[in-house]
Amino acid sequence: MINLPKLQLFLAGRWVDPADGATFVDLNPATEAELAQVAAAGAAEVDAAVAAARAQFEGGEWSRLAGGDRGRLLTRLAEAVEREADHLADLEALDVGKPRAEARFADIPQAIETFHHFAGWADKVQGTTIPLPPLNGRPQLSYTLREPVGVVGAITPWNAPTMIAAWKLAPALAVGCTVVLKPPEDAPLTALRLAELIEEVGFPPGTVSVLPGIGAIAGAALVAHPGVDKVSFTGSPEVGAEIARVAGPALRRVTLELGGKSPQLIFPDADLDALLPTAALSLFANQGEVCAAGTRVLVHESLREEVGERLAAAAAALVVGDPFDPATEMGALVNRRQLERVLAYVEAGHRDGAELLAGGARLERSGFFVEPTVFGGHNQMQIAREEIFGPVGTVIPFADEEEAIRLANETRYGLTAVVWTGSLSRAHRVAAALRVGKVWVNGWGPPDPRLPWGGVKTSGIGRELGVAGLHANTEEKVVSVVL
Repeated sequence: MINLPKLQLFLAGRWVDPADGATFVDLNPATEAELAQVAAAGAAEVDAAVAAARAQFEGGEWSRLAGGDRGRLLTRLAEAVEREADHLADLEALDVGKPRAEARFADIPQAIETFHHFAGWADKVQGTTIPLPPLNGRPQLSYTLREPVGVVGAITPWNAPTMIAAWKLAPALAVGCTVVLKPPEDAPLTALRLAELIEEVGFPPGTVSVLPGIGAIAGAALVAHPGVDKVSFTGSPEVGAEIARVAGPALRRVTLELGGKSPQLIFPDADLDALLPTAALSLFANQGEVCAAGTRVLVHESLREEVGERLAAAAAALVVGDPFDPATEMGALVNRRQLERVLAYVEAGHRDGAELLAGGARLERSGFFVEPTVFGGHNQMQIAREEIFGPVGTVIPFADEEEAIRLANETRYGLTAVVWTGSLSRAHRVAAALRVGKVWVNGWGPPDPRLPWGGVKTSGIGRELGVAGLHANTEEKVVSVVL
C-alpha cells in the first residue's frame, strides 16, 4: 500500500481546501482506477498564493536570507528528497504509469542532483566589474548586480513531474525568487509530497506554494496574474504560444520548453552493436512520453534495412506491463486521451503508406498500454513531422551527410539531436549544422543540471539548468559611480 501525500493545496505554508471545494480525479494509468480526489485551486487561491509570494519576496524572511542560508535550505531539501526517493518513485510510477525502476534510477536522482547543484550556486550569484575611461576627467567604477526576478509562476508537465519540478524550483529559489508551482492534473502526487518536504525543511511560508488544479483554471489564472514576474512552463507549443500571448502585453519574462521531434542520425561508420540499445531506449523510455525522444531515426540507406529490423526486434522484445513489476521495461501511457492520440498517429502512419515494422496496437488488458511501435517511412509523413509523445519511431533513409542534415533540420522543432558516427570530424561538423538546443554524439540520456537545457524554433524560448538557467531567474542591474 502506497501512502499518498496530502491532497489539499499547499498555500503560503498551510494545507487548505479551495474555497469552492473543487476537486479533480487522479487516475492510475496502469489500471484505469481512481487514485484520489485532489483539491483543485481556482483564481482565489492563485491570488492568495501570489500575494504571499510577493510579501516574502519584497519584505519577508525569505528576502532577508543570505545566499548561503538559501543554499543550506536547498541542501536540506535535496537530502529530504533523497531520504524519500523510494516513496517518490512509487508515487511517480503510480501516477504517470512509467516503470518504477525508471523513476527510481533516473527521475528521482536527477531531481536530487538538481537541488544539490543549485544549492551550491546560492551564494555565488555574482555580478561583474567593467573598467571604463574617466567621465569628464573623473574616474568611474561600474559594476553589475544579479538580482532575483521576483515571483515565478511555474507550470510542470505530467511526463517527468518530480524532475521538472526540481528544474523550476531549484534555480529560482537559489537566486532568491519565490515560486507558485502548478503541478499537472494528470500527475500531481509527487509535487504534493515535495510540498510536504518543503514544509518539513522549513522554507518560510509563502516562499513556495503548490497548487494542483485544472490547467484552464489554475494555470490560466497563474499566467495572467499581474503579481507574477516570470512564467516558466514545460509542455506543448500550442499552450506555450498562448502563455507567451498572455504574458506579452505586460512584457513579463517567460521560459518555455515546448517539446520536440528529435532526429537520430546514424552514419555508415557508426557502431550498430553499441548504438542500437541506446537508440531504442531513446524511442521507448517513459513510454515515448519524452520531449527529447529520438523518434526520427535517420539512417544511411546502406543500413536502413538492418537498423529497421533490429529496432523492430528491440521493440518486440520489450516487456510492457505493470509499472511495479521489476521485469517491466515499458509502462502505460498517462491517460486515455494520450492513448487515443498515439493510436490515431499509428492510423495516420498506415494512411500515409508507412511500413509497419513492429507494434502498432493497444494491449488487450486494462490500463492505457500500447505496443512499442516502429515504422519505416519518409520525412514528409505526419508521423515524422508531428510530436506523438508515445512509443512510436520512424526509420527514414538518407543518401549522404548533406541530406541527413537537411532532413534533420526539416522540422518546426529544435530541441535535441543524436549523431551516431565513428568520425570525430563528422561529429563536430554535423553538430554545428544542426538547429537544436542540444546535440548528443554517440549517446543519449536525461539532461544534466550543470548544462543549459532548452530548444530553438517551436521547441521553446530560453534555457533551464546550468548557469544560463540560473541567470534566467535574475535581472542584471548596472551601477556606475563617478568617483
